[in-house]
Amino acid sequence: MFAPEGPTFRELAVQALSSVEHGYDLLAPKFDHTPFRTPESVLAPVSRALRELGPFGSGLDLCCGTGAGMDVLRQVCRERVTGVDISAGMLAVGRARETVTARPPQQEWVRADARALPFGPVFDLVVSFGAFGHFLPAERPGLFAQVHSVLRPGGRFAFPIAAPSRPGSAAYWMLAAFDAAMRVRNALWHPPFVMYYRPFRLSDVRAELTRAGFTVRLHALPELGRRPDGSPRCRLVVATRAGAV
Repeated sequence: MFAPEGPTFRELAVQALSSVEHGYDLLAPKFDHTPFRTPESVLAPVSRALRELGPFGSGLDLCCGTGAGMDVLRQVCRERVTGVDISAGMLAVGRARETVTARPPQQEWVRADARALPFGPVFDLVVSFGAFGHFLPAERPGLFAQVHSVLRPGGRFAFPIAAPSRPGSAAYWMLAAFDAAMRVRNALWHPPFVMYYRPFRLSDVRAELTRAGFTVRLHALPELGRRPDGSPRCRLVVATRAGAV
């Protein structure tokens, strides 16, 4: 599906009937040939916005997959970049496509659950792309607390968030149908495969980040266009841990 090098419908079905971790292990060899990988059209505007806020010392790509966010971090971090993911398969692909160089930033790949990060406050920047649908709303406060705990004072947590689809539009019904299908799948089949994107609303996320101890600002990403009312189609959320840099 998607491209000649991408997964077949049968392979996707097998992955969808697995756990999140095992499903991504199976998908990993062909992940970069699917629409699930964050496209360059999103990565480039985020890189541009972060360059204006940086440079940074060390960076973490949260739920890094095969490393799309690592490419962003390498552009804005001077010392070290780290990718963390629960899927060993995705990390293996990321390591294999890594460009080895003696120049900084140095790179490392760590297998861990984002809800229990094995780091102290050693990062200046944490980014994440397309991963939040894998966490139930009740898990987000703990996830944001984990990110807060690995940032140095003044460190930033940044991720893009798209404006919601207009009710009644094709995109709205497509997401609604996808969420409904996932809920039916999880009601009938175990282990669950958590992938719900409609509950990730900016107002809720902003309030949860504030409660976790962040100061939140929004940066428009004009390269991704505007809605009919003139508002941005996509913003970069930048949540800053309190304290001097």
